[in-house]
Amino acid sequence: MSLTKWDRRIERAKELAARHPFAAEALGFYARVAGFQKSLYAGLEGQAGSLRGELDLSVLGPWFPRYLSLIADIAPPPLARSAEGLRIDVLDEFWRGSGQLSVAESLIAWTFLQPYAERLAGEAGSVETQAALCPLCSRRPQVGVLRQLGDGGKRLLICSLCATEWEYRRIVCPACGEEEVEKLPVYVAEELPHVRVEACDTCGHYIKTVDLTKNGRAVPVVDELAAIPLSLWASENGYTKLSPNLLGL
Repeated sequence: MSLTKWDRRIERAKELAARHPFAAEALGFYARVAGFQKSLYAGLEGQAGSLRGELDLSVLGPWFPRYLSLIADIAPPPLARSAEGLRIDVLDEFWRGSGQLSVAESLIAWTFLQPYAERLAGEAGSVETQAALCPLCSRRPQVGVLRQLGDGGKRLLICSLCATEWEYRRIVCPACGEEEVEKLPVYVAEELPHVRVEACDTCGHYIKTVDLTKNGRAVPVVDELAAIPLSLWASENGYTKLSPNLLGL
């Protein structure tokens, strides 16, 4: 039986956790979250809606208390405390991008809504754009990816919410549009040579990019999470991530 995309993410997280002790705790947490996301995604089969429309809380409501219970059990203490008694209204606030949520509330809402957004994105079909924001839900990208194209690789961005992939120019900052190579430093860590930081000295942002031409087994959203040394390097050098991941990095 072929693995689902959720299975591949979970298996990759376990594989990297065994190989890189410095990321084991974070990847173990992610694997548990992804297990819930897999169930929610399956439970939403046939769900209709729009990524730019209203959130259907009648469908999501029964799942939310279970997710809060999971987070309260497995998350680091500050995040676990935030899950206790969290109101369902945070989902609608996050979906509308109200900007009034705490970091912890946004993280919980974001990770809960990802399977819902991915389900809706799957119904939307293919997209063609060169914009810096997701063409389906207008969210920022979570991670970049290089896929084989002829003798080189083409760059794509992956949405932080709905996981839509879209093509983006290779040498350009997705935060501010800077194109001068001298202002776009790249850093690679020895531990994960197929993952790199692509930073911008103009706006001070960075994004991690996973090079599938170097490691075809990589799962971008998971390998990006495991690349903690890259996040530490970027932070020490004054760069801010375009979209924080599950660790807030």
